[in-house]
Amino acid sequence: MSKFEFKPKLFLDLRNYSKEKLTADIMAGIIVGIVALPLAIAFGIASGVTPEKGIITAIIAGMAVSLFGGSRVQIGGPTGAFIVIIYGIIQQYGETGLLVATVMAGVFLILLGIFHLGTIIKFIPYPIVVGFTSGIAVTIFTTQIKDLFGLTIDNVPADFIEKWIVYVRHFGTVDIWSAAVGIVSVAIIALSPRITHKIPGSLIAIILMTVGIYLLKQYGIATQVETIGDRFMIKAELPDMAVPSLTWESIKQLMSPAITIAVLGAIESLLSATVADGVIGDHHDSNQELVGQGIANILSPIFGGIPATGAIARTMTNINNGGRTPVAGIIHAVVLLLIFLLLMPLAQYIPMACLAGVLVIVSYNMSGWRTFRELLRNPKADVAVLLITFFLTVIFDLTVAIEFGLVLACLLFIKRVMETTEVNIFHDEIIPTDADGIVISEEHLQIPDHTEVYEINGPYFFGIANRFEEVVLQTKEQPKVRIIRMRKVPFIDSTGIHNLSNLCEMSHREGVHIILSGVNPKVHEALKKSGFYELLGKKNICDNIHTALDVARHYLAR
Repeated sequence: MSKFEFKPKLFLDLRNYSKEKLTADIMAGIIVGIVALPLAIAFGIASGVTPEKGIITAIIAGMAVSLFGGSRVQIGGPTGAFIVIIYGIIQQYGETGLLVATVMAGVFLILLGIFHLGTIIKFIPYPIVVGFTSGIAVTIFTTQIKDLFGLTIDNVPADFIEKWIVYVRHFGTVDIWSAAVGIVSVAIIALSPRITHKIPGSLIAIILMTVGIYLLKQYGIATQVETIGDRFMIKAELPDMAVPSLTWESIKQLMSPAITIAVLGAIESLLSATVADGVIGDHHDSNQELVGQGIANILSPIFGGIPATGAIARTMTNINNGGRTPVAGIIHAVVLLLIFLLLMPLAQYIPMACLAGVLVIVSYNMSGWRTFRELLRNPKADVAVLLITFFLTVIFDLTVAIEFGLVLACLLFIKRVMETTEVNIFHDEIIPTDADGIVISEEHLQIPDHTEVYEINGPYFFGIANRFEEVVLQTKEQPKVRIIRMRKVPFIDSTGIHNLSNLCEMSHREGVHIILSGVNPKVHEALKKSGFYELLGKKNICDNIHTALDVARHYLAR
């Protein structure tokens, strides 16, 4: 494994930076900062923390991702994917537990990058990614029903099914004004792209609904519509730095949530960077990006923030408005900081129903229902992974969904590989074929009497090793020589070596001679290191089938 080199894209881009790039980055950064504002507030509240913590996360994490990340256009900050996880951690471990878990996740992300595991994250099966993303979208939508319709509910259950039971029972308490604010907000956000792409629909909805409700309340109308100020105390000041206390007990207790944050953060950030690459024709550094995300998630909780990752929607906004270097992400963080310090007190007048409408649109965009529908046409195994991950995310939680989904995907992958690996037995003759099974010679290789040739076509690992042993033991007449042809075996694992060793020892006891044929260099090295060749003898390791048949004839002649 090559040594990790700390090379953020910002440092590389500043070497050839120009006035034109700066102008484009400033414009893009200002627009992205404005777009990020309502989302940061909404994500903070939906996650179970105060609205300013959502903005602080966007400022600190957004700055860190742009300074130290491996993508030129990535915009970091709080995202909808983390809402369910953060809320669950706070409910179980409190805000202190969330801070510790976030710092731990940051460390894990840095280690993933240092040990070049950025590319491995990309191999997580697509049905799992779609399954838990769609599941999170449904969960986010469910959490917003109370505020969207202004329902009078003292305590909303955490369980998905119980939530809907409570919603149905209390639907008679719908507040007309709150419902109107929520529905109109959704309509504005959905329809605004038809009028303008420059100003985000969420910002338009928040400004119009906030001003409208404020004026109505001045005349004694719609006074029951709840605003952010009714639920939270707004503070327009950055909190003091506070390093969370890490103890061995807290580390053990929060290991699972921290791993979930790290895995989800890695997946979402690398997915966002990959999508961005396709648009701007660039290639991000996956490992450097993970290191940047790790630094962001260590710094964010120190300033009172929450977990963050790459945000696809904000990254695409950055690209569409001309951002091409990490400077745009830095500008976006500075814009958010200025808004936070100068205009944050005005946020107290934003209706909760309006923020619920913003998150309803976020959940819709996040659901990817068209992709979900298309995946349902795929092979049954992929559909099973998709549906199980989706329902586990909705009914239980994301941690269970990711763990179970990965295990199921791995088992199905092993099953598929086993199905592609074949074991063939030849008794009288062998028809020469190439690696694809195409006949390359009309000459048939004659197999000596009392000799059997076993050809393994595929990986010789724990999934197939036992099956090969069963095939050997099921032969009716015991031969004097067994030739194991391994030219189509790309790799062998410890279980395969163990079973092969057992077969040789058993064969020696029964007086059966073992010869290996066509072992490739990787398999050869693995067998050599294990000491297998000492058991078999070098003369019984042949480069090709012709040599192996000659060795068998000499042995039988003796």
